Amino acid sequence: MCGIVGLVSQGPANQSIYDALLLLQHRGQDSTGIATVEGHIHHMHKTRGHVRESFRTRDMRALLGTMGLGHVRYATKGAASNEEEAQPFYVNAPYGIVLVHNGNLTNTRELTRELFDIDRRHLNTTSDTELLVNVLAHELQGQVRSGSDLDPGQVFDAVERVHERVEGSYATIATIAGHGLLAFRDPFGIRPLILGHKLDDAGRPEWVVASESLVLESGGYEIVRDVAPGEAVFIEMNGQMHSRQCAKNPRLVPCSFEYVYLARPDSVMNGISVYEARLRLGDRLANTIAQYAPTGDIDVVMPIPDSSRPAAMQVARKLGIEYREGFYKNRYVGRTFIMPGQAERKRSVRQKLNAMSSEFKGKNILIVDDSIVRGTTSKEIVEMARAAGANEVTFTSAAPPVRFPHVYGINMPTRAELIAHGRKIPDINRVLGSDHLIYQEIGDMRDAIIEGSDVTDLEMSCFTGEYVTGTVSPEYLSWVEANQLS
Repeated sequence: MCGIVGLVSQGPANQSIYDALLLLQHRGQDSTGIATVEGHIHHMHKTRGHVRESFRTRDMRALLGTMGLGHVRYATKGAASNEEEAQPFYVNAPYGIVLVHNGNLTNTRELTRELFDIDRRHLNTTSDTELLVNVLAHELQGQVRSGSDLDPGQVFDAVERVHERVEGSYATIATIAGHGLLAFRDPFGIRPLILGHKLDDAGRPEWVVASESLVLESGGYEIVRDVAPGEAVFIEMNGQMHSRQCAKNPRLVPCSFEYVYLARPDSVMNGISVYEARLRLGDRLANTIAQYAPTGDIDVVMPIPDSSRPAAMQVARKLGIEYREGFYKNRYVGRTFIMPGQAERKRSVRQKLNAMSSEFKGKNILIVDDSIVRGTTSKEIVEMARAAGANEVTFTSAAPPVRFPHVYGINMPTRAELIAHGRKIPDINRVLGSDHLIYQEIGDMRDAIIEGSDVTDLEMSCFTGEYVTGTVSPEYLSWVEANQLS
């Protein structure tokens, strides 16, 4: 999971990109980077750490130009601690291209061989983003005719070839020095990308593309639409926008985990309000809880802040049980799910959350979390509730059991680290130490998210084991596990 933004402005782009990355910080905390374009010159600064810590005044002053892009990252490919893996990535030909991407390519082995043996391109990292920018550069080079300038049709023809060669998930933004900004989305639309527009004080057009709609709303942009699966959008430096469908058989199948956990609740993606989807998840979870738990004995419903709060409120309302906030969250600790390394996640849980004894002592507690992935956080929370005096702990998840690796841009690459893999729910309950454990049903999650929208299907591979791209084999999953960096 990453957060990306790109904009074409009439004034300096650096501050607007910085502000957008602050809003997207929840999507990645390992590293960040900004690149701007001043005429035919790219300026770039990228480093490890959070946005607010990474850009000083001198860095911002050096990021000149009216067009640019930015990125926040947590590692799914490459080493999280290696600054060379941070995005954006740059290639100098043709023209000079800088690229950021959110997602995960699943045919990196084949692409690496093709780039070296056929395209004669060198890779300096293990990042699939570096693969992607080199594939795009090679295909764009093949479209450039001697003595002619670059036109949008050539850009779109190059993106068509990228879709033919690349597999996996990718929401991508690139700047082409002296020409414009390119944004495109994989043919399944797995990762989000949203287009916005506004006019400056002089009536001149300005454009933005970003991972979440909150970036557009905060910057005063009108939401135009989501970039369609397989579509490419090219915005010239003067603000003229062009678009074209570049995939042969596009189909919208967005990632369900965006709505369960990853995105901020005040975002709308693919026409679906994240907040309202989480409310509906709570409604459906309440029905399942009523079937399997002794709800008459439960005293209070509590969320694990923050992403499970909407679902917990609906569970409490529908079951007629008092809603209470029993866990206080330290907002200066990062999201434990996206921290690299199991030991660091476990250490951070108690730094992140504190159980208030007055809300737990002698009570039967129903805890609602958005999901249970590795179980590290959930087990610690159950222990904290008991230590705070809870009499009985019912643990519930607004998402189904995560039983399979996620290979499309979320850091769940190995089966062994998933608490639900190979275990039945009573077994998971014993590991967590809870008295009762209840999960959302897969069908209920799907229906809750897409209700009232034009979306007809979701990418749910980590719950079902069915991979939408159709090219993820058991051999590939074993290779990923064998090569996953700890």
